[in-house]
Order: sequence, then C-alpha cells, then structure tokens
Amino acid sequence: MQQKLNKLENEIRKSLEQARDTATLEEIRIKYLGRKGAINRLFKELTHMSLEEKKAYGEAINDLKSKVTAELNLALQKFMDKSEGKFELLLPGKMPPLGHFHPLSKVFDDIVTFFKSHGFTIETGPEIEYDWYNFEALNMTKDHPARDMFSSFFIKEDLLLRSHTSPVQIRTMEKQKPPIKIICPGRCYRYDAFDASHSPVFHQVEALYVDEDVSFGELKWILSEFVKNIFGPKTKYELRPSFFPFTEPSGELAISCMVCGGTGCSVCSNSGWLELLGCGMVHPNVLKNVKISPKKYSGYALGMGVERVAMVKYIIDDIRVFFNNDIRFLEQF
Repeated sequence: MQQKLNKLENEIRKSLEQARDTATLEEIRIKYLGRKGAINRLFKELTHMSLEEKKAYGEAINDLKSKVTAELNLALQKFMDKSEGKFELLLPGKMPPLGHFHPLSKVFDDIVTFFKSHGFTIETGPEIEYDWYNFEALNMTKDHPARDMFSSFFIKEDLLLRSHTSPVQIRTMEKQKPPIKIICPGRCYRYDAFDASHSPVFHQVEALYVDEDVSFGELKWILSEFVKNIFGPKTKYELRPSFFPFTEPSGELAISCMVCGGTGCSVCSNSGWLELLGCGMVHPNVLKNVKISPKKYSGYALGMGVERVAMVKYIIDDIRVFFNNDIRFLEQF
C-alpha cells in the first residue's frame, strides 16, 4: 500500500508540473480528487485490511489527499495571478445582454402615445382617494348597488385606495373648464383574489373628452382608431350595450379574437370576440356634480385595464405572469 501511495504522489506531482492552464488543473482534480478519483479508490482497499493497517494507511491516504489539494490550489493561484492584468486587445469584445421592455410597460406606452397623438393630455391623481371622488361624484351614492362592482380597500369610512382612475376625471373637471381632453393612467386597487384573471393591484388608462356637442359618433371613431393602432388594421370590433353608473348610454368594446380571427376557439370561448374595455357618454349627473352644465356640454369617457389589453394583444391567459419577474417570459417581448 505504501508503494502505491508513493507512486501515486509522484504521478500527481508530475501532472501538476506539466499543467499549462486551469482547464488541465480541473482535469487533474477530477482524476485524483474526484468522487471516483484515484485517491478515493484507495479507501475502498482498506476494507480488506486489519484494524491497525486501516488506521495507519487511512491516515496516510488522508495526508496525501490534503497535500494534493494544497498543491492543486497553489498551482491554480499561480495561473490566476499570471492572467490578472493581461488584456488581448485584438480579441472581439463581448456585449452584455440587452434588457427587454416589460410587456405592461410596452402596452402602457403604446396606449399613452396613441391618445397623446390625438390631442389628449395626461392627468394624474392620488392613489389614496376620498369616497366622494371614487364613488359619489361618479353617480354612485352611499347605497348605490353599483358600488358592489368595485371591491375596495377602505382605510377610513370616507378614505380608500382608488378602485379606478376615474377620480382623476372628477378632479380635473373641478379645476378646468371645457373643453377637456385628458387621459388618466395609473395604478388601481381592488379586493380581488390573485388568480389567473384578477389582481388586487392593476393598471388603468381612462380617457375623457368634454366639450360642446360631443357625440357618440366621436366616441366610436376614437375607438376604431385605437383598435387599428394597438391591434392592427385588420382587427374587427363591435360595440355592445352595457351599464356603468357614470355613463349613459354605456357600451362595451370587444375585438375579434387574436387567435382565431373571429371564427371561434377555446381562447374566446368559441364566440370569436374578446372583451376589451368599457365606454359611454358622460352621465349628466356627473357633469352636474362638477358644476358643468349638461345642457351646454356633453362628453365621452372610456377606460381599460392595461393588463387586459396586454393579455388580449399577446394572447396571455394568466395575469400573474406579469408580476413573476420570470426572465424567460420577459425575453419574449
């Protein structure tokens, strides 16, 4: 056994002396110190020896293992020291990987850019809102059943995390006189379960246009332009009657399914259509609440969830992927 140890030690030392790079050192480490390496195989031979021999040769093998490990680390450090400070200027440079726009940021920017190009300005407001701005001024009194549509986080009796960006419309109409042409982008909060189609935190963009003689036809036109710009000129759309307490009449915009093109599939539940946003003409009571005469002025409003637009555009069936920070998902955009 001692002859084996001496022979193996000389063999390893010779290999270390002949090594010319770190890759060779790694091969030596695996060959002699690896789990199935030559030194570990020596331990298996101890099973056939007496207790005294096991003790003596076991210590000798461990000493050899420690010695080889130290010499290997020393050789590795020498190679590392030599490589420091040396640069080969003629080698091609390596570009760092480029980042990617988050799909929500991309869709958000696309929506805002579209409305700005059509003369809308951006207005923002607080995310902690008074009940008046979030509900009452929008034609939803304390006992109005429509409040059930908005599961809200109340901080106090009259203070809550805004459940939509519509309060910004009220604040703007209080401060400005018509014509008013704004969009209200921002974050919203609702007491919803975090599942495939709901999130307690989400993003909205709402648009408001108030002036003399604003018609439903103008609303239809801006919606058709929006669909063409965001989803492509071949995308079909339809307006369906709906209900919102702050608009009258109210509508819901649906577009042809991005997967089947309107023929029907599992994504659109075989209807050929995907719901996108709500809209309508501003309710006269809302105008009265901000001291704008509904006899002189009219307007339209529309609102959309940014996550919803992104899910429809990119055919994503689970809202949670937007918040997972999974680089494999983000690299697709």
